[in-house]
Amino acid sequence: MNDRPGVGQELRERILLRARELNYTPSVTARGLATSQTFTIGFFVREKPGLPTQTDPFYSEILHGVEQICAQTDYHVTIARLTDAIIAAPLEFRFLRERRVDGMIFAGPDIPNDFIVAMLHTDTPIALVDNKLDYSLVNSVNSDDEHGGYLAAKHLIQQGHRHIGVISGPKRWHSSARRVRGYWMALQEADLPLQIVHVDSTTIDSGQEAYERLITTYPQVTGICAVNDSMAIGAIRRAQEQGKCVPDELSIVGFDDIDWASLNLPPLTTIRIPKHQLGQEAAKRLLSALNDPDSRPVEVVVSVQLIPRGSSQPIP
Repeated sequence: MNDRPGVGQELRERILLRARELNYTPSVTARGLATSQTFTIGFFVREKPGLPTQTDPFYSEILHGVEQICAQTDYHVTIARLTDAIIAAPLEFRFLRERRVDGMIFAGPDIPNDFIVAMLHTDTPIALVDNKLDYSLVNSVNSDDEHGGYLAAKHLIQQGHRHIGVISGPKRWHSSARRVRGYWMALQEADLPLQIVHVDSTTIDSGQEAYERLITTYPQVTGICAVNDSMAIGAIRRAQEQGKCVPDELSIVGFDDIDWASLNLPPLTTIRIPKHQLGQEAAKRLLSALNDPDSRPVEVVVSVQLIPRGSSQPIP
C-alpha cells in the first residue's frame, strides 16, 4: 500500500485490486503512528497585535497557496503566530519540542535570523517566505523585490517627478532592503538622489509616521515610493488629513497589491506580488525537503508587475 519493494508483482496487483473492491484508503493517523510522522506542516508568522494570521491581507493569500499544494498530499496545515517569548527561546518552541509538525514554513521579514538559524539546527525541515539568510543555506521563496522597486520609482520618474521620497521598514529586513536597492537604481539612472526614511514596522500607522518624517525632512517631495501597501495607505491618509490632494499634489506608489489597495481612495498604484504563488512554491520546497532530506536548499524568486491606479499621475 506504500509502494515499497519486496512484493511480487502478481501479489501486489491482487492486493491493490482487493483494496479497490473494498474502497480502502490508507489511514494517515495509522501511518503516522507507524512512521513517527504527524503529516502536519506548520505555517508561522510573527505576531501582530490585533491582526489574526488568517485575516492578514498579505499572508492569508500566501497561506491559501500553501494549503492548496498540501491538499494534494497527505499533509495538512496548522497555523500559529510567533510571539516575542517564542523568538527569545527558540528551542522551547512547543511545535518543535513536542514534535507536532514534520516541517515548518516561516513567513515574513520580521522573523530574526538567529531564530531561523536555530530552527535550521534541528532535524525539522523548514522553508522561508518573504525572507532569506545571507550565509546559511535554506529553502526560501521571495518576490523579485529589487525589480519591483525599480519599476515603482521608474513609474514616478516617467510621470515627470523629480523629487521622490521613499518610506521603508527596518534596514535589516531583506525585502525592504531589496526594494530600496531597486528604487535607488532607478533614481540613480535619472541622476536623482535617494531621499529615504526608515521606521520600525510596515503598518498603516508607521506609514503615517514615516510620511510626516519624510515631508518634514524633504518638503519638496511630489512622489513617494512605499515598501508596502499598508505604509502607502497610511501615507495617503496622513497627507489627506493635512489637506494635501492625492494624486493632484502628491503621487504615491505601494508594493504588494493587497486587497485593500484597489479599494483605497484613491485606488493605490502598486507593485503586484503573486502571493498565492509564493505560498505554492514554499509548500513545494518544503515537501521536496521532506521527501528528500539530502536535497540542496534553493531560493525561488517570483516575478512582479506594476499596477497603475489612481494614486499616481503625471506631475502638472
